[in-house]
Amino acid sequence: MFQLGKTIVSEDIIERDFVCNLSACKGACCIDGDAGAPLEKEETEILKEIYPKVKPFLRQEGIDTIEKLGVFVTSEEGELETPLINNAECAYVIFDDKDVALCGIEEAYNKGEIDWKKPVSCHLYPIRVKDYSEFSSVNYHKWQLCDDACTLGKELQVPVYKFVKEALIRKFGEDWYTELEKVAKDM
Repeated sequence: MFQLGKTIVSEDIIERDFVCNLSACKGACCIDGDAGAPLEKEETEILKEIYPKVKPFLRQEGIDTIEKLGVFVTSEEGELETPLINNAECAYVIFDDKDVALCGIEEAYNKGEIDWKKPVSCHLYPIRVKDYSEFSSVNYHKWQLCDDACTLGKELQVPVYKFVKEALIRKFGEDWYTELEKVAKDM
């Protein structure tokens, strides 16, 4: 672990390799698990605002879930999350013609309907950020579902922090990322 500004960063994000391999996993991270995608408070307001533009991209099951539960839910632990369809896949999940799970929010973004890509927690994956009162922890989340992504990342020699560069800059800023690159170079 090392410190960058007000973050404590796991060396795993520099030392481990990762490149999503959707042809292998079929987007399982959006389907499996026991909770929706973590959301920041500001993101709940964004979801409320953009939902009408995202709705046409969603499956009926997702629309039904969102209209029943809301564009976000609060877990028993008080965490803000995307709602789940029948406690399974994210309500914002759509599928392409090869049955690969994709994000309906990101699809609306890609089509120019909205200017917000998706929740930052999804954009950062496999990095998970936990905010505390004085600092944030930045950790690599190892999940067996992503073994093929680790293999592809190793094959292509792409460390986690480079794979999620855009998301890290979105979350922490250009200066933070530049400092991270300096740490990585010195390791």
